[in-house]
Amino acid sequence: MVTSGASAGTLGLLHTSPVHVPVFDGLRDAAHPGLRLRHHVAEELLERARAVGPEAVAGDVREALARFRGGVGAVLCTCSTIGGVAEVVGADVGVPVVRVDRPMAAAAVAAGARIVVLATVESTLGPTVALVEEEARRAGRDVFVRASVVEGAWERFEAGDSVGYA
Repeated sequence: MVTSGASAGTLGLLHTSPVHVPVFDGLRDAAHPGLRLRHHVAEELLERARAVGPEAVAGDVREALARFRGGVGAVLCTCSTIGGVAEVVGADVGVPVVRVDRPMAAAAVAAGARIVVLATVESTLGPTVALVEEEARRAGRDVFVRASVVEGAWERFEAGDSVGYA
């Protein structure tokens, strides 16, 4: 799904679940009501990345990001599994990409040296741990990262059970 709005004053959002669209619309409405959003949902990216790894979907992520070229000022990738791939290929297609989890990783590194990553899907662990370690290097800090998958959380998220997911 791609919604209307095509200018540098528009933020593109690359999602791997349609559940994210109303969440980010609500965040926009609460904090930046004048901001135009242009959503693109590509569920197959996460499905394939979970099955064969995030790098395997780089070409498809490139194609998804190319849809935004010229129509947005930047793209927010809302999927931690493919976020690193999106940042890399975004530069190739001339679209600035921001990972939704980068500020979280930077804040975790700033908060302390022992960091626990809880993920909803296994495919997120590697990219998220790598992101935390990257942010630690940027900050010149040593960190110890422990990671774990919260079983059943993703299924609850997909079902719209935000209370059970949390």
